[in-house]
Amino acid sequence: MDLNKAILYGQLVNAAYDVPPSDLGNRAGQPVNAGLGTNKTTFEVIASIFANDLATDKRPPGTTGTVSIGLLLWQAGTGEAVIAIRGTEGIHEWLVDVNFFTTACPFLAGAGETEDGFTDMYKSFAIGGTSGPSVTASLATIFGSKQVNSLTVCGHSLGGALATLQSLDVAANSRFKNPTVYTYASPRTGNPQFASTYNGMVPNTIRIANRVDLVPMLPLPPAYEHVLGLNKLSPFTIFPPKVLVEPNPICEHVLPSYLHLLSLLAGGEVIPLRQGCDPATSGGKFWQNVGMEFRNIEDLKRDFRSDKGTPLGGNS
Repeated sequence: MDLNKAILYGQLVNAAYDVPPSDLGNRAGQPVNAGLGTNKTTFEVIASIFANDLATDKRPPGTTGTVSIGLLLWQAGTGEAVIAIRGTEGIHEWLVDVNFFTTACPFLAGAGETEDGFTDMYKSFAIGGTSGPSVTASLATIFGSKQVNSLTVCGHSLGGALATLQSLDVAANSRFKNPTVYTYASPRTGNPQFASTYNGMVPNTIRIANRVDLVPMLPLPPAYEHVLGLNKLSPFTIFPPKVLVEPNPICEHVLPSYLHLLSLLAGGEVIPLRQGCDPATSGGKFWQNVGMEFRNIEDLKRDFRSDKGTPLGGNS
């Protein structure tokens, strides 16, 4: 794994997080800087990406609405295009759903089955506006006279699963037959047949997972299987013994923690943890961190304590 590239693409995903979900304006033309120190690179936003938010038991289809989910970017010096996809608030409801159903992969016959919620969300992807074309279809024309030499797809959390779907789609249905992929904290996306198809068509994949993050452990096998490319991060050291990230499920999952751990491995400039996730200063304020991540803390507390579901998605 190229640590500097892993940090750069993670920062581009962070730029997608910086756009409020409710902002349905097109960010085309805006610059985005990524990288550390003297290695900073400026990308141009070509278009915003929109989707219907993740449907769950609590928020069924028809009640979720359209959200900003990502950015399509381009770098003039290298001719690299990047699709950066963020996670969504709906991941908290998804974590406590007890059912993980699959559906046929919608864009490649014989590619196995994928998680139905992720798939429905991916099928709603639109470029530039809520009624625009799909991301894959737009790649043929959206860059105009700009020279595009390569394509990278990156995403965090639910965005990692969506990036996995997007990557196989472009490999199968666009001129970008060998995309590079970086995912962070991605859950499993599909069944073993899907993973096998993906591994054969998208071999240049870096799947980054914190060893103690719950989300990459879901949904559970054998119905689901991870794609290849795993690179593990550890939020602690053994020699000398040291905790690097506040040990609670939220801090172990959020993208700033992943970027912090990657920057520690890379040496040089260290990307700070999110407020409340530094073990030296947080004081173990678990619910404070939950409140920072999720919009309805009382619902989450009730779900964790009731028999509706557990963080692992099964009956308690």
